[in-house]
Amino acid sequence: MRIYGVDFTCAPRAAKPITAACGVLRKNALKLERVERFATFAQFEALLARPGPWIGGFDLPFSLPRELVRDLGWPAAWPALVTHCASFDRAAFRQVLDAYRNTRQPGNRYAHRATDLPAGSSSPMKLVNPPVALMFHEGARRVLASGAHVPALHDGDRARVALEAYPGLLVRKHLGIRDSYKSDTRTEQTPARRRARRKIVSALKAGKPLGIRLDCKDEAALVADGSGDLLDAVICAVQAAWAAGRANFGIPPEVPAGEGWIVTA
Repeated sequence: MRIYGVDFTCAPRAAKPITAACGVLRKNALKLERVERFATFAQFEALLARPGPWIGGFDLPFSLPRELVRDLGWPAAWPALVTHCASFDRAAFRQVLDAYRNTRQPGNRYAHRATDLPAGSSSPMKLVNPPVALMFHEGARRVLASGAHVPALHDGDRARVALEAYPGLLVRKHLGIRDSYKSDTRTEQTPARRRARRKIVSALKAGKPLGIRLDCKDEAALVADGSGDLLDAVICAVQAAWAAGRANFGIPPEVPAGEGWIVTA
């Protein structure tokens, strides 16, 4: 089975591209074959359009909290919701989320999906650090337009399966590593963060924590990349590989309609 793991950015460019780890899953071993970097959305769309069979794990929120959607009167069905949100330009989408957040009580400014608590992920409303709302705004529309199958959200081409992944879940909850392992700021790419990356890579090569053993010839590159983009893409691929062997890709049947689910949560 072809496996993709994608570390997404809402503003791809040469200095900060979308990073994709490409590998092959045989039994419980994921062989990393290559890493691809996309400086444009068009290149990312071409990845989504590649013929199957493949399963991809994508580090971006595929949907929004049901509470927010209900309160704003937006479409509940995922394809219609994504299409509606894509009709806003980025500034207008920011403005709507800011206005909604300001209507909520202090301490409860952000609505969450059912998957966010078990995954330890940020609300998809969040616009900074990280700007996951903008990642949804740019990413979900392209996933939908690709015609891929999105379990729990959209019945598409079942030879191409797109899953929401989240590296922080594997690192913090499953491996119990609370130390920071990455930074986009070069001065903050410290030896301590490098040691944390080495610890994560060693665990993945040993088949921890998901029972998927990473086969990677150039593990030094995973450790050396201070931004963590390469390692995050690989983690997404491992999460997708785990889902490949599970009924309904490991997504529980009680997922709220239209919200989606982060695999392995």
